[in-house]
Amino acid sequence: MRVLGVDPGLTRCGVGVVEGVAGRPLTMLGVGVVRTAADAELGSRLVAIEAGIERWLDEHRPEYVAVERVFSQHNVRTVMGTAQASAIAMLCASRRGIPVALHTPSEVKAAVTGSGRADKAQVGAMVTRLLRLDAPPRPADAADALALAICHIWRAPAQNRLQRAVALHTAPKAARPAPKGRTA
Repeated sequence: MRVLGVDPGLTRCGVGVVEGVAGRPLTMLGVGVVRTAADAELGSRLVAIEAGIERWLDEHRPEYVAVERVFSQHNVRTVMGTAQASAIAMLCASRRGIPVALHTPSEVKAAVTGSGRADKAQVGAMVTRLLRLDAPPRPADAADALALAICHIWRAPAQNRLQRAVALHTAPKAARPAPKGRTA
């Protein structure tokens, strides 16, 4: 599975591509940041983020895109910029038919460190260890993007099984497959 992780932001949008499957060593294929000038006009910044995400999609051809779910922050301007950058990433992936998964910051932290309350240094250290890197990716937005991709690779199989079970349970009785060993 190849996943593009996106840590959305207007000034620094972290991007990272990880390949692998749950239970096996993972490989980092690329990491970076799409940057925009804080004093640039909002529309121009969004276009620049779109162009940057499109380049990553063209170069790495991910099967999935994992984006950090926007959460409530005290600074409305910050949360709005994060939400706008997040929407650009989702739009770029959806336009290409690439499935998008949203993961909360605490979900990502718990997946890579074992604690949903881990700090940025702990996340960076575990990303470095899990991907067998020489040093933590910088800035932290880049490490967070890799953590999102890792989280998705590890959680996707269980989430897919859960979604199938829910779909099966909510399907009309006539549409459900017969239990194994029985015929209708």
